[in-house]
Amino acid sequence: MAADMRLPTFRKQVSLSGPKSATASLVVPGDIITSDTGFMRGHGTYLDEEKLTASVAGEVERVNKLICVRPLKTRYNGEVGDVVVGRITEVQQKRWKVETNSRLDSVLLLSAVNLPGGELRRRSAEDELSMRDYLQEGDLISAEVQAVFSDGALSLHTRSLKYGKLGQGVLVQVSPSLVKRQKTHFHNLPCGASIILGNNGFIWLYPTPGQQDEVAGGYYTSIEPVSLSDREVISRLRNCILALAAHKVMLFDTSVLYCYESALTHQIKDILKPEVMEEVVLQTRHRLADQEG
Repeated sequence: MAADMRLPTFRKQVSLSGPKSATASLVVPGDIITSDTGFMRGHGTYLDEEKLTASVAGEVERVNKLICVRPLKTRYNGEVGDVVVGRITEVQQKRWKVETNSRLDSVLLLSAVNLPGGELRRRSAEDELSMRDYLQEGDLISAEVQAVFSDGALSLHTRSLKYGKLGQGVLVQVSPSLVKRQKTHFHNLPCGASIILGNNGFIWLYPTPGQQDEVAGGYYTSIEPVSLSDREVISRLRNCILALAAHKVMLFDTSVLYCYESALTHQIKDILKPEVMEEVVLQTRHRLADQEG
């Protein structure tokens, strides 16, 4: 049996003239961005009959004469200076491969980590043989993006004492586009837990540590049992982050804390119920709007 099919002929045109607020428009694949031939074609666009057309769903960005479309949902595209949380997937010669939610595995070189004790010296063959004593497959780390290779792969480093191997805690994965860029992504929340908001969409929740001995050089991980109260706080924070992410609310220390406080009247397991989630997120949005206003 034959079926009649036809392609849509009307396509929405996106205006690129006017104030900046008008240019930040959303497009879907096939939308004509502009028919002006004076613009350069950037990522997420293609030319169709001399018209610049969107190839992905996202937000139109214009820098002088360059037009690109930034996808709303994508893999992590790293930039130098980003804080990331990643998982070691492979130990290779003088390097570790790290899964950071990007298109390619990231690289952590042996020369880009602190040696235990904070020694400053060239890495020897003994260091290379004992790489698994520092980090092995499955370990979670926090790191900073040091460089971006030509193929888009990231080179990481953990040379600061705030980076290194992560101990006991909970990993939450969200879309990288929901993590707000800030001066610091390490926060000790007043509710008794700490959070690392990785730019790559990996968020690490853990009990706020006491005074830590810095001799370990970022490789010390506490294996002390976590108290029930700390586990409840971390579980509540995890569900709050999932609720905010489900409603596409930007994640930063203030929004997470406001959501946590709004959810205190509910049981932890109830936070992810649709009606409770909506109520908690709505209260969070109101508090954030009041703060901005």
